[in-house]
Amino acid sequence: MDTNAILKSRIAPEHLKRLMALDNAKLHAFVADAIELCQPESVYVCTDNVADFDYIRKQATKLGEEKPLATKGHTVHFDGYDDQGRDPNATKYLVSPTMKLGERLKTIDKATGLAEVRGYLKDAMKGRQMIIAFFCLGPANTKFSIPAVQITDSPYVAHSEAILYRAGYENFRKIGASPDFFRFLHSEGELEGCVSKNTDKRRVYIDLEENMVYSSNTQYGGNTIGLKKLSLRLALQKASREGWLAEHMFIMGVHGPKGRVTYFAGAFPSGCGKTSTAMIPGQTIVGDDIAYFRKSDGDIRGVNVEKGIFGIIENVNGNDDPVIFKALTDPGEVIFSNVLVTPDLMPHWLGDGREMPKKGTNHSGDWHEGKTDSEGAVITPSHKNARYTLSLTSLANRDPLWDAPEGVPVGAIVYGGRDSDTWVPVEQAFNWEEGIIAKGASLESETTATIIGKAGVRRFDIMSNIDFVSIPLGKYIQNNIDFAKGAKKTPLIFSVNYFIRDDTGKYLTGMHDKKVWLLWAELRVRNDVKAVKTPTGLIPIYEDLAKLFKDNLKVDYSKDLYARQFTIRVPQILAKIDRIEQIYKTQVPDTPKLVYDVFSQHRSRLSELKGRYGEYVSPFDLAE
Repeated sequence: MDTNAILKSRIAPEHLKRLMALDNAKLHAFVADAIELCQPESVYVCTDNVADFDYIRKQATKLGEEKPLATKGHTVHFDGYDDQGRDPNATKYLVSPTMKLGERLKTIDKATGLAEVRGYLKDAMKGRQMIIAFFCLGPANTKFSIPAVQITDSPYVAHSEAILYRAGYENFRKIGASPDFFRFLHSEGELEGCVSKNTDKRRVYIDLEENMVYSSNTQYGGNTIGLKKLSLRLALQKASREGWLAEHMFIMGVHGPKGRVTYFAGAFPSGCGKTSTAMIPGQTIVGDDIAYFRKSDGDIRGVNVEKGIFGIIENVNGNDDPVIFKALTDPGEVIFSNVLVTPDLMPHWLGDGREMPKKGTNHSGDWHEGKTDSEGAVITPSHKNARYTLSLTSLANRDPLWDAPEGVPVGAIVYGGRDSDTWVPVEQAFNWEEGIIAKGASLESETTATIIGKAGVRRFDIMSNIDFVSIPLGKYIQNNIDFAKGAKKTPLIFSVNYFIRDDTGKYLTGMHDKKVWLLWAELRVRNDVKAVKTPTGLIPIYEDLAKLFKDNLKVDYSKDLYARQFTIRVPQILAKIDRIEQIYKTQVPDTPKLVYDVFSQHRSRLSELKGRYGEYVSPFDLAE
């Protein structure tokens, strides 16, 4: 392939000049190959100039991928009816014969997978414009930075990334000929009514050896916005090689007494309270989804990889999420996806706290109350996985250090999932190693609509990262265990559970209680309060929680509720240990021995507790 000849013959002079100003042979070869494969009608090369992204915004509405709404700056995008979430079955790693990722990770032979996905991409951009956009993962020009280039025929995808990520053209200029950058090639494929038609040919194939992702026949952001979870997979592999961590975590500032701020990172599966935790009133947000962690002078520091939020919009309302709700209802740049739009061009979504209209337009087309699909299922006004895309600069509670080049010092890590009957609302691990193993590596969650498939199924989700881990799971655990070695101060590790229920199915925790759990954890990080020891960790003392509830939520917190929330459910915890251990024994041959040692210690302590107090143990018994 004659790279220069292809570029000169297929790219208009102005845009060729932009591309050639980046003196990088690997980049040029990537672009030339994409042009030859996808056969676009024209090529648009974006710089960091605001005018380029204004052009992308206008193209998104001109081509119908986004439609303007009544509020200035707001647009709506619809994905196809069966293209409403990440597709784990169509997302696979391309593996060469020598690569071993373990059976928990979905893989396909590299030669076979490349032939398949490139076959779908062949001529996919005929009659369309190819967009080449440059971004930076993490703050630009720092040790956290990873340059990335996205090629797509979807202005909606490019527009979304312009909101979500730092501009990276100038960063590419500075890296010169370095081959160390991520590449993403996407085509939405044939369209019908402005949505991807051939979703049976939806493929998201990841080449770890080449730091490259191919995506075809899909528009949904989780499958197409390459710099999001797709880049996380590439970054995790890179981090493993280089001795840092790439995690599916928010970073937030938790505000303690006397104006102090302690920075927390948190891993929650989608739909389990991740963004709402990062947005707790009175706290500040650094980032809501993906974080990189490195050690610096003995400190563990973290950065937000992104500069925006691609968030689940269900149940975002003015009462529970006032900051986000204001950003979604005030003028400003917002892309809504898969919500209900009324004839007066106003967006509505499930749980928005307003009266739901009886008709409008949604992901199924024209919608009316009671509408069903071809299988007789009722179509909700907005999809349960409907989203919003906005910049952190739209949020009044963004932390002053959200874009700090050196990152923020991490005081605690929180793991949480959707758990109806096992974990207490908040518990501190005894130490880093037990926290990684018994909290992070043992994380389960009941599934939600963010993933295509059945909701409500208990799913193993190590570190809330099972869909994105790109190395063998045993190595992933060991990397996390080893990362804290040499740190001057190791972050404390906590589990939280906002979804514990009683025997009748009623939730035992309120929507706003999460603020108290985090404020208690902040006090523990600062060594300001004592705790009750359980077989699996440390839980709050009643009096400390009662004070936090009174001071922060103006709620009288009863001893009865505390006892029901923090009862140690021995049978459920033992069953969980058995489930998780069986997964490791049968599916993760490289599981570190320390994992089994921790499970054994927890079993022993739980059995001893059961012998003393029975199967369900009040926290008041342990405090004696």
